[in-house]
Amino acid sequence: MKGLYCQLKSSAPEEMFLFQEVDNTPRPSEHHVKVQVKACALSPINIKLLSEVEMSREFAPVGREVTGVILEVGTKVSFFQPDDEVVGILPLDAEDSGLCEVLWVHEHHLVLKPEKVSWMEAAGAVRDGLSAYTALHTLAHLGPGKSVLVIDGASPFGTLAIQLSHHRGAAVIATAYSDEDKQYLEKLKPRIARVLDMSKGNVELAESCLEETGGLGVDIVVDAGVILYKKEDVITKPQPRPHKHDIISLLAVGSHWVTRQENLQLDPPDSRTLFLKGASLSFLNDEVWNLSHAQQGRYLHILKDVMEKTSSGILRPLLDDPVPLYEAKVVMEMVQRNEVRKRQVVQL
Repeated sequence: MKGLYCQLKSSAPEEMFLFQEVDNTPRPSEHHVKVQVKACALSPINIKLLSEVEMSREFAPVGREVTGVILEVGTKVSFFQPDDEVVGILPLDAEDSGLCEVLWVHEHHLVLKPEKVSWMEAAGAVRDGLSAYTALHTLAHLGPGKSVLVIDGASPFGTLAIQLSHHRGAAVIATAYSDEDKQYLEKLKPRIARVLDMSKGNVELAESCLEETGGLGVDIVVDAGVILYKKEDVITKPQPRPHKHDIISLLAVGSHWVTRQENLQLDPPDSRTLFLKGASLSFLNDEVWNLSHAQQGRYLHILKDVMEKTSSGILRPLLDDPVPLYEAKVVMEMVQRNEVRKRQVVQL
């Protein structure tokens, strides 16, 4: 049985991915279930995070968002039975790749997959749905009547964040970085209040958002990374991300800024502006649920809700065509380099 792994300790300038034979290990505990994998989504491996939490090893398994059928259950498993269809996210310290045909998974990392949700949809929606819930509900307290700015709305995460915001009765503004992204966002239902095409270079983000909100500012901002310094100081090629000062300028009183910029730096004037607006700043780390099991029940409740909303059509993940297993290595290299726009899912 083969699985796809990333070779971390290598002299190569980029991460190397390779298939390796995996032994059929015995059941780790009586709380584990044996899952026949049907589909597995591909997400970038956060090598820096693995090193910081001391989980760095020679080979890191690839593919943690899995869905499949339960073949066996441990004697102390209480949530599942054989033949149940399940979906979940493998823990950070998992030893096996999600691209293996059969996996042993602890029952507390899985939830039931609704019948109406396909294998592809389940695997492709579970992580982005969890991230959207964490950003909008856990961190930003999304509610009806709020205004939400989603940076890079045509990404897999951005798409679900927009759909979840609409479901809760919020008005959504989204940014696009190409004509294709803009056309995709304008066709989304319910209709986005305003799509800002940042690819033209003549759109002022803060000014446009203030205009859309009647000068009051945006209640919730979810970014996809920000530029920390002046654009003229950026030596590399221009990055399609807003400047941190643009985000701070467009925030409303009592607003929430959820950032994915892990090394965000705020100068004293920035902090003063946030203080005057009574705004809060939160960091979105979608691995936080796996790093601490203090709120395991809440974590599983979110996964169940993501699947229920996917089943009812509220959440519609942005998926590419199914990836055959023999192409998984090449596609994963593209995913790691952030060269794909849609969620890549391998169908086993």
